[in-house]
Amino acid sequence: MSQIRASLRRRAARRAGTASPADGAGAARTVRRGRGGGRGGGASRRLVPLAACAAAGALLLTGCSGQEKTGSSGGDTKFVQGTGQITKVPAGERKSAPELTGTSVEGKKLKLSDYRGKVVVLNVWGSWCSPCRAEAPNLAKVARDTEDKGVQFIGINTRDLDKANAKAFERNYEIDYPSFYDPNGRLILKFPKNTLSPQAIPSTVVLDRDGKIAVRALKELSEKELRSALDPLIAAK
Repeated sequence: MSQIRASLRRRAARRAGTASPADGAGAARTVRRGRGGGRGGGASRRLVPLAACAAAGALLLTGCSGQEKTGSSGGDTKFVQGTGQITKVPAGERKSAPELTGTSVEGKKLKLSDYRGKVVVLNVWGSWCSPCRAEAPNLAKVARDTEDKGVQFIGINTRDLDKANAKAFERNYEIDYPSFYDPNGRLILKFPKNTLSPQAIPSTVVLDRDGKIAVRALKELSEKELRSALDPLIAAK
């Protein structure tokens, strides 16, 4: 009987618009779940774009490091990773270097395609760059030693706004070969991605006799490293 009376009281209370303690506790639980769900839903919505951004960032980092190692950015060139920071391209996968035209540090007209048929060493340098100064004697020596073997060295001077500094550099290090004067990096940007970089100075590419990119180095080069890069290309006549 007591249970029947309690049931009748709850029904009467609901008709009157009130709630029993038990019903209130249930309602409170419902409200708490609803609020918690709302917070959780909002947090989920906020986390989705954050997770997407994090994933995108990870992809960018992976893509960059992958391109740096393989050099296959957009299919422009296909570098295989070599030792250190020197990379080589298999003969069947080499891409042609862009045509470069301009004036030399001395003010003479200079055109890259005029040297087609030779192995060409293109070295990016600046008089302000200490690694460039460190490798300059090696470049000058190997250039003289390989001149009669069909090798032509050409520099690309960059970021030297005053030609006098570039000329002094050439005199001090006895650089006999010509250099494009490219203070704003315009010529460097013509190269396929992951070959020459305006941010990596000094940097060097070696072209085979067909004018195709065979070797890239994003570092200062020793005499031994230069000869090692050149010898196979000199032999491949």
